[in-house]
Amino acid sequence: MHNAPTIYWRILKHIGFVLALLGPLHAVGGFFVGGYHAWHLLVVAFVISPLIDVALGEDPTPPGQEGLARRHLWFDGLLLVYVLAYWTALVLGLIQSAQGDWSWADRVGATLSMGVVGGIGIVVAHELGHRKTRTERLFAQLLLQPVCYGHFTLEHNRGHHAWVATPGDPASARLGESYYRFWWRSVRGTWLSAWRLEFERMQRLQVSPWSWRNAMWRHTGIPVLIAAAVTVWLGPWALLFWLGQAVMAFSLLEVVNYLEHYGLQRRETGPDRYEPVRPVHSWNSNRLFSNLFLYQLQRHSDHHTRPAQPYQALQPCPDAPQLPSGYTAMIPLALIPPLWFAVMNPRAERWRQVLENA
Repeated sequence: MHNAPTIYWRILKHIGFVLALLGPLHAVGGFFVGGYHAWHLLVVAFVISPLIDVALGEDPTPPGQEGLARRHLWFDGLLLVYVLAYWTALVLGLIQSAQGDWSWADRVGATLSMGVVGGIGIVVAHELGHRKTRTERLFAQLLLQPVCYGHFTLEHNRGHHAWVATPGDPASARLGESYYRFWWRSVRGTWLSAWRLEFERMQRLQVSPWSWRNAMWRHTGIPVLIAAAVTVWLGPWALLFWLGQAVMAFSLLEVVNYLEHYGLQRRETGPDRYEPVRPVHSWNSNRLFSNLFLYQLQRHSDHHTRPAQPYQALQPCPDAPQLPSGYTAMIPLALIPPLWFAVMNPRAERWRQVLENA
């Protein structure tokens, strides 16, 4: 006989993760009928969602319950449905944007909203990119290539997870660094890091770095081919829509990177050697609502401890650094550096002292 927490987990989480699909489905509906309430997703994501987070509070699911669904066809299926919904929304959006009859406000809003769909798509790709099968990693690329970030899985798995919370990781934000300064350092740094990692892999394989086996040639060339195809097929308005949604999507990824490890640093144990990654090296949030439609990415310490763990099985880490709210509230805060520093610097300083005295 199942106890109440187990029943709560099965009902809430099976249904709740469907929330992530509402973004691309809303975009599909709007584009399909020929019009689009362009700013809806932005308002939902960054105004309504934080309010719901406050109202619902922390996830009350007891630790350990997530382990009941470590591998489950339903949870994997939701990720694949997101891929299909994203591509449907993107193609319809490209076709609609090519018509040229949108107002500037609708055009900008539709592009940014599609970028939100793509940003959550990168969360899905992050999950699939940690999986073992080629099919799942292919689906990850189907979400990453249209936003010009095909190199993300490569660098994230082999670079970020190894160097997180150290000066060697371009995706770990430093104390006192604004998001805008971090954005350029991370976008440029992760791309160069991915090239370096592939060059090193080619050396180990004893093949030329110019070989087709170097994955970075694909990750660089495919977005160029997409841009050319969109331009030839639908024209410059569609190209602007595609480029804009891509920049918005990977900028959302970078702001999430910014807040996940801001100001936290692993102790150096020797030249280019650091202590093992621990839960105290990631910021977490266990807010119920935002965790559901971000596939529990906010349980970030557990992800770094167990990278292969599927999203539905990630555990909260109450003893790790905690953000004052969920990602959807922290993202707008990160865009205003003085407010971000006022809220986060004291917290980061306290945790740095904890790490130094540990």
